[in-house]
Amino acid sequence: MINGKRIAVVLPAYNAEKTLRRTIEEVPELVDVCILVDDHSSDNTVQVARELGLPCFVHDRNYGYGRNQQTCYREALAAGADVVIMLHPDYQYTPLLITAMASLVAYGVYDAALGSRILGGTALRGGMPLYKYVANRLLTGFENIFLRVKLSEYHTGYRAFSREVLLKLPLVENSDDFVFDNQMLAQCVYFGFRIGEVSCPTKYFKEASSINLRRSITYGLDVLKTTMQFALQKWGLAKYAIFNREGRRLDADFEDYYRNLAKSAQLNAAPR
Repeated sequence: MINGKRIAVVLPAYNAEKTLRRTIEEVPELVDVCILVDDHSSDNTVQVARELGLPCFVHDRNYGYGRNQQTCYREALAAGADVVIMLHPDYQYTPLLITAMASLVAYGVYDAALGSRILGGTALRGGMPLYKYVANRLLTGFENIFLRVKLSEYHTGYRAFSREVLLKLPLVENSDDFVFDNQMLAQCVYFGFRIGEVSCPTKYFKEASSINLRRSITYGLDVLKTTMQFALQKWGLAKYAIFNREGRRLDADFEDYYRNLAKSAQLNAAPR
């Protein structure tokens, strides 16, 4: 706990067998629960997770990164979390920053906190491919103009959110694909939540997950689309479900979700 707030780490996993143990070994003791959601991996990710004693939820098929996050956040909320940190189990982001990120949210400084690979200026030295770095900077600049905020990057997968953010955003309206991350930050800005950043070292290596060039291009186009949807709705020229205050939220979706849990996931409820 931090400041009396229950801290949960969620791990959206897909073929993370080789890096999961290293990731969990560095999670700080102050974390109350770690929850892994496996998106139908083809390796032994689930076996390793259960050996580590993690509460583990297994999708019956590969639904996508965005849907994986929805399950992660539902389970964290159901576990009573006040602050939820999403940490990729591929060891690309250091778990040692969990304390700093969770504290920013637990003490009410920000509603959401991001682990930025751009702050500190070491992204390229850490192995980020040049084309990814250039695309990151261009997309971030474009988004800052239209969202009227100034973040160093929108594309990190290392995030901390308050319980209020997860309950109030219409997350069920978002994509099941990688752009879910970007839509979620755009929603945070649209609905007035405060976003902070901490510098996070970049680690690219063989076992770390990374989307290929084709998927990266698709993601970039989806980011541009999300940004323009944000702007058009702000200008009163269009309306989109992802920015609808009455849109589908995780809390409203709990009943159906748990009714179908046995069909879509297998639960190992061993405590951490």
